[in-house]
Amino acid sequence: MLTESKASSLRVTAGDDADAIDRMTRRMATASTKGELGLILAEEVSCYSLRDLQVLGGRLYMEMSRLPSPYRERIRPYITEQLFGAHHQLLAMHRSGTFASMTEPITDHATFLGFCDMVPDGCFRWDESIERIPFRYTPRHRVFYYLISAFTIFVLDRPGHPVGTPFPGGFRVEERDGIFFCLIRDREKEVPFSICNFCPARQTEDG
Repeated sequence: MLTESKASSLRVTAGDDADAIDRMTRRMATASTKGELGLILAEEVSCYSLRDLQVLGGRLYMEMSRLPSPYRERIRPYITEQLFGAHHQLLAMHRSGTFASMTEPITDHATFLGFCDMVPDGCFRWDESIERIPFRYTPRHRVFYYLISAFTIFVLDRPGHPVGTPFPGGFRVEERDGIFFCLIRDREKEVPFSICNFCPARQTEDG
């Protein structure tokens, strides 16, 4: 049970997170090229500590443990790559100076701005306090997921879920002649905070 002082502290923290996330997404929205966006995302992601990354890894492990076996074992490496593989690539590109030469405009700028508008609400959509988890997962941790997704979708022009990601029923995210296809692309339209609504993948024809 939360004491009054602890509840007050959590409200203050939530307010601080809301302000920080709002500033973050407004800064993202100023980017017009892939390089500008990549630089902004790398700077924001660099603020996450090792402890933050451990919390994110713990949350990922918890979510994976809820999935039935053997699907859990099949999808785990793809979800790990989606979050931490892309995180490593983002920082590596930043350190190498790659973003300075990426002067091409963000491919679908209107969709990108819609993504930026969605993120703040998406970060506060879920009440993490009701979950029994051994660590504190905050909106600041949730926005990390959106930052990495922005890098994959709008800087790399790749689907939010890596090519090969399996879905129940035997379907996977596919790449055919440089075009991406996903079975669940259009099925997520009723989930307003899903990255699938902003993904460059096309709906699988037989989906």
